[in-house]
Amino acid sequence: MFKNFNIKKSLSTAALAFFSVFLFASNDALFDPSLQRELVIITSTHNYNLNPQTSTYSVEAQLFSGLYEGLFSYNPYTLEPECGIAESFKISRNKLTWTFAIKQNAKFSNGTAITAQTIKDSWLRLLDPALNAPFASLLDCIKGVEDYRTGKITDESQLGIIVKDEYTLVIKLNAPTEHFSKILCHHAFSITSPEPNVYSGAFCLAEYDNSHILMTKNEYYWDAANVALPSIRFILSDNEEENTHQFNIGNADWITDFVDVNNIYSMSDVVYSALFSTDYLFFKAGRKPFDNPEIRNALLYAIPAEKIREDRFLKTNTLVLQLRGYPEIFGVPEEDIETAQAILKNAGYDGEKNKLVITLCFTDDEPSRKRAQILHDAWETIGVETKVIFKPGIEYLSAINTEKADLFNYIWIGDFADPLAFLELFRGSSSLNVTGWKNSKYDSLLEEAAKITDAAKRYEKLAEAEQLLLDDGAIYPISRTLSVNIVDFDIIKGWFDNALDIHPLKYLKFVRPDPRANVVKAD
Repeated sequence: MFKNFNIKKSLSTAALAFFSVFLFASNDALFDPSLQRELVIITSTHNYNLNPQTSTYSVEAQLFSGLYEGLFSYNPYTLEPECGIAESFKISRNKLTWTFAIKQNAKFSNGTAITAQTIKDSWLRLLDPALNAPFASLLDCIKGVEDYRTGKITDESQLGIIVKDEYTLVIKLNAPTEHFSKILCHHAFSITSPEPNVYSGAFCLAEYDNSHILMTKNEYYWDAANVALPSIRFILSDNEEENTHQFNIGNADWITDFVDVNNIYSMSDVVYSALFSTDYLFFKAGRKPFDNPEIRNALLYAIPAEKIREDRFLKTNTLVLQLRGYPEIFGVPEEDIETAQAILKNAGYDGEKNKLVITLCFTDDEPSRKRAQILHDAWETIGVETKVIFKPGIEYLSAINTEKADLFNYIWIGDFADPLAFLELFRGSSSLNVTGWKNSKYDSLLEEAAKITDAAKRYEKLAEAEQLLLDDGAIYPISRTLSVNIVDFDIIKGWFDNALDIHPLKYLKFVRPDPRANVVKAD
């Protein structure tokens, strides 16, 4: 998912010294009804897209964890898939058929039953070519889906999405897809109703304006008895000082963004997390002359690697976070000005009469302006003219498709713990491919990997595809990203740190605070 470019502020060197991973052991699953009240969360202002099928921002994914649910949902502690609207599932011996039994008490917030046909209809709306849903191509592993979502076929009976009976859904895959359950945790594949303001998750949207979002408990939710909170209020604010103050005086229970960490009273409430994410530059590879990998690589060779990453806490030169068992790859090369100049000269760009011109499009914030200046200065030394377009963060994602620029910046958070969460962005026919980069060998490597059942060998094939992407100069990885959350852990349970920074809302509850150390109770 696309991370908001509202960069979290006031992360001083001293504050970063506290960086660690916090795991909070779960309390008993039961909750005390007398302690439950409205949970107040402060989050960033944003033009929220509340359609889970078309949303791409991480800040929206957190909302959807409460409003919608799919066949699978995230375990709040491990983020491993666990049954949501699915009661159970079976996988055939050849791993090409998944059969789901649907919970017979699953209902929408209006009381309408959720059936196998409901789920198929929801996915058909997602796959409608007119919707152009960004995550739709993640279902290309299902028979017929790619042709259906691209308009090559219109007969839904040709899809491997089969309603066997009212509460049984059968999925036929093109090849074994070990991570299929992880894909289905994503909000894009949650179950939606064709009617407005109807929800499949633990909460319903009650109010939304430019200052707040209010959710109330969905009494028709299949697991409503175990949902503790009566309501959740999201306060939308970018006022760092005021947000910090509201938390310190107890008017907010959780802050997700725009907070002065150094002025939080209790550092035990502060959680820094390394996300399953990458901050990278990418070319619009369909625009001349940047459709030429030699030209792209010339510019990348000229980037001062240390300088472009000097303010980054978790530097990287690869796209995919090295998951356990994923091979280490070479990544992108270090700075080499002579090679950059030689490539441009051979391509006919002499830096004087025939000067290469590149246009950047970045968000309008201080870190992006600094990054743009570093690129400008680096490319000026090899005779390249750099122009820059700055866009407000709220407009940036749409600008990638509308602005006539050659280079953009992305922070992408993987939507499931697998290399394909990143590599899918560059598959030629992927609905997530905004770069225009296409490479048949790369696509073939992904197809070959999909057919490999041995995890280690599959990772080797995917790593080969990643290195090909980097060698072709399509992108330039810079860093992994950090998130910071401020949570009042004295009174909130069910919140766990994780690499996707998604905290399913249905598990949150208020508890009685433990007695504070060194406090003597009066007689």
